[in-house]
Amino acid sequence: MKFFRYILPAVALAMCMNSVTLAADNKGDIQRFNGINGLKLPEWQVKATHSSGKLLLSDSPEMVPEDGITYQDTVDGEARLFFHHVNATDKPKKIVVLFENSGDKPANITVTKFGLGGPGLDYLAIGKEVQMEYFADNNLYLVEVPAGGSQQLSTELADAVVQNNELVNGMYDFKTDRPVKVSVMMLPADADAKEFAKTAKVLPADQWRLRGTFEGADRLLVSDQAYNPKKDGPVAITLADNKLDKYVTGIDKTDGSMVLNYGNYGVVYKMFIPSSYDGKIAYHLNPRGGEYAGGIGLHYQHQFQTVVPTPEKTTSFGSTIKDFAYIGTFDGGQSLWLSFSPPGASNLPVKLVLAPDEGQ
Repeated sequence: MKFFRYILPAVALAMCMNSVTLAADNKGDIQRFNGINGLKLPEWQVKATHSSGKLLLSDSPEMVPEDGITYQDTVDGEARLFFHHVNATDKPKKIVVLFENSGDKPANITVTKFGLGGPGLDYLAIGKEVQMEYFADNNLYLVEVPAGGSQQLSTELADAVVQNNELVNGMYDFKTDRPVKVSVMMLPADADAKEFAKTAKVLPADQWRLRGTFEGADRLLVSDQAYNPKKDGPVAITLADNKLDKYVTGIDKTDGSMVLNYGNYGVVYKMFIPSSYDGKIAYHLNPRGGEYAGGIGLHYQHQFQTVVPTPEKTTSFGSTIKDFAYIGTFDGGQSLWLSFSPPGASNLPVKLVLAPDEGQ
């Protein structure tokens, strides 16, 4: 198990408790409200805009039946890569990402943030680990790809052996200074990735076709109206349901077909809900599709930043639609940004719930 770099030092946490209450307080983690039905909550209206670079999604075939390339595209500039694959063979494998540079000058790739989980058999825990590490935003490194050569994205992936039914999940933001080909591959555990790529075939997608290249890796959600906890009462913002919050469409660059990112995996939501100064606001996450395990990034008053596990005290929640994971309580009228992304292996949609703080 990795040491999670999102854990705050005790001193820093104590300094922030005067203005914000996190999930570690005596309110507990998973709550069930007798008086709140997530399905009947008024929907708080937000406007969505898309920004940032390309999103490359590699999740098909999710259960990889043989060696080969699961997804491949050429990137020039900003991009995010989300990959989620299980070794469905009975032999040990590696699941890696390879950059290839066909130009006559070296390519420099700056990885600005990432989350990596697995290999392992607890799929929900792995998806959660990726989100927690990614939103901690403590990762920065450089990959240099020589002219006419190739280089792997991650030394951790290069060294990791993936056994039968084990999952590897990763989410990487990076920027290239010239075009490079990005290939997600499964190969024998003792194979050389650079040599393997020379003859590797692209594997056919499975029935869900969760792979492709999508424009606008980030989704900004902002409401025009300020939320007043005493006046407006409990409200909800629905995320990743393909009705109120549409899934992104793109192109599978391995065959040119149109595809739908069913679940918006790899899309990062940045949410700002202005509020009035009239009281404190409690924030919760309510899964609507089943078991869920992830994390929410918080940026409060331009100075306090952390990541809250959803849920905190157990791996996952959502066995009943009455489950609410407590995120935190904040003073109204203050600057609060929340970051969310659908975790691998979790069920969707979810609702972000805003409500007057019961302790007032």
